[in-house]
Amino acid sequence: MHHVIIGAGPAGVTAAETLRREAPADNVTLICGEPGPPYSRMAIPYALAGKIGEDGTRLRQRDGHFESLGIAVRHDRVTAIDAAAHRLTLAEGGSLAYDRLLIATGSSPARPSIPGLDLPGVHACWTLEDMRKVTAQLRPGTRVLLLGAGFVSCIILQSLVQRGAVVTVSCGSSGRMVRSMMDETAGGLIMAWCRAKGVTVLTGGRPSAITSAASGLLTTLDSGLTAESDLIIVGTGVKTNTGFLAGSGIELDEGILVDGWLQSSLPDIYAAGDVAQGLNLCTGAREVHAIQPTAVEHGRVAALNMAGKPTPFGGSLSMNTLDTLGLISCSFGLWMGKEGGEQVRLLDAGRFRYLRLELFDGRLVGANTVGMTNEIGVIRGLIQTRIRLGGWLERLKRDPSRLAEAYVACAQGLAAE
Repeated sequence: MHHVIIGAGPAGVTAAETLRREAPADNVTLICGEPGPPYSRMAIPYALAGKIGEDGTRLRQRDGHFESLGIAVRHDRVTAIDAAAHRLTLAEGGSLAYDRLLIATGSSPARPSIPGLDLPGVHACWTLEDMRKVTAQLRPGTRVLLLGAGFVSCIILQSLVQRGAVVTVSCGSSGRMVRSMMDETAGGLIMAWCRAKGVTVLTGGRPSAITSAASGLLTTLDSGLTAESDLIIVGTGVKTNTGFLAGSGIELDEGILVDGWLQSSLPDIYAAGDVAQGLNLCTGAREVHAIQPTAVEHGRVAALNMAGKPTPFGGSLSMNTLDTLGLISCSFGLWMGKEGGEQVRLLDAGRFRYLRLELFDGRLVGANTVGMTNEIGVIRGLIQTRIRLGGWLERLKRDPSRLAEAYVACAQGLAAE
């Protein structure tokens, strides 16, 4: 049996290692689309900040790790899949046969339609090569404009400030920060925190043009505002890497649609990680959850099924934790609420502390937190285990700060006071 894995991120690497362990007699090939050893994109901000070297981004630190496991690593890209023939077409020429295939190609930066986006000094910061280009232009005092104020941009923001850059963030037409994971109150606290730390945050419209100027790059917003910078980093969202699947017959939506065993619509083809649209633990719907814990679990479960050991995927919890210049914020599950549910909030704006709990059918189903790190594990536990709050439900409505007590009591089957 020959297992081929397209993509050498956390999902692909976990799958390769699981296959080697569970099917020791089978052949395993890991196709890596970038030069060098497999690495974690989540480590790039730490390398950008100078906290670790490039070697620190590697998913596996020991030289020869994959070779020692008998995993063949091939540096190439797949341009097409012939599912009927069980064969892949490779960018560098030739083809590769497989018996079972895992697609773990991840995602890539979305490119907004802005004139001037191809000018020198305008970059993404998604790959190690992107990071090298950004680092080459980065000095203390460098003026950097971040296009986009989502999760990825806010991670990069911290690294830039740590390197001494003078940072401006353009929030786009929404005028909000991290709107895909935080409500308006939480996003507003993060924005106020950034401004207090010396970051300029623009809320006045979408970038409409980038031009070269004597002083560097000039970005014009459709509101008429302008921003000068030496360097622009584009962080306006990501898209799943599914373009090469055209004509393959694999069913696609926002990503590759997978069943409860992470198999695609075609036999012998599985998907994992950012590219997979799988079960959401909270909603029961199929969604893309582009977070590393989900990618790792996807890789493990898909590999077990590929090895002939049927293993259902229980569903992923949408969870993001963000460190913005020292302010920790988190989103969990259905943080935006569920129709027919109830909501509880606790706000101390002066101390940048916020808690929002979303309740439905006697359970916690989602939350936002800002500046409240002690609650992170408790919230995750309550949502993942689907514990009924019982008598603690009304207690939490009156005093949401007693969340940890509620969790311990409900887990032990104790009633509320």
